[in-house]
Amino acid sequence: MKKHYSSLLSTGFGKFASRPFSKPVQKFINKSYVKLMGLDMSEFDNPANYPTLNKLFTRSFITAKEITEDESIMISPVDALVTDFGEITEGKAYQIKGMEYDISELFGEYHKEASSAVEGGEFVNLYLSPKDYHRYHTPDKLNIKSLTHIPGKLYPVNFPLLRNKKNLFIENERVIIECTDQKDNVFIMVLVGALNVGKMVVTFEDSINTNSDIREPQHYTYENLTLEKGELFGWFEMGSTILLFSQKGVYTPALEVNQKVKFTENIGTLK
Repeated sequence: MKKHYSSLLSTGFGKFASRPFSKPVQKFINKSYVKLMGLDMSEFDNPANYPTLNKLFTRSFITAKEITEDESIMISPVDALVTDFGEITEGKAYQIKGMEYDISELFGEYHKEASSAVEGGEFVNLYLSPKDYHRYHTPDKLNIKSLTHIPGKLYPVNFPLLRNKKNLFIENERVIIECTDQKDNVFIMVLVGALNVGKMVVTFEDSINTNSDIREPQHYTYENLTLEKGELFGWFEMGSTILLFSQKGVYTPALEVNQKVKFTENIGTLK
């Protein structure tokens, strides 16, 4: 099966973004990108110091963020825009208001029990634009049970596509991470790929290779793997989306649609 055009475009852009140019040229590229996208670099290194555009995309904070010790607070795992959130009803969630999709299709064959476990719970959609901080962290202390990489297309995940492309999250390449919290409640994080580069890195699983020649789902299981609240577990190379799903009665969102959230900010209450 041939690669979808979105994957080919992303591969081409990825090669450009990963190429180190001469210092004057790289400085021009980086500073132009910062100006074009309106990046706030106040918490990061000087744009000229990143050796490639990709290193600028995946930049880390100069000073580590303080993580709350309050166990009743769920923190935002990323800098992002809340495109939708709400209750999971009859196995359905929304990519945006009016565009529902089936969670069992999103999660895939290896996470059927998890799709049932989150019925009546909450979903949250967090969109990372190209100008956002691209690293992702855990929103709570979580035990990682399994992970599935599901190959797919790399359509943009911006508002025009969210409003008009049915099953956008299901068609796109994604990584499903099944977890439990410290009270053994089911919690799912889904990393959704998008146009441009199309790479998703997961620090605890080196075998993940997105936007590649892999055509079948790749599944991994774990024992005794726990990530602390706020712990880094990977990054997008370019913007994309993280979807969060929680079991019924575990999480109460404190959010608004179209709200901008920052990593470490309170996004709701854990019970």
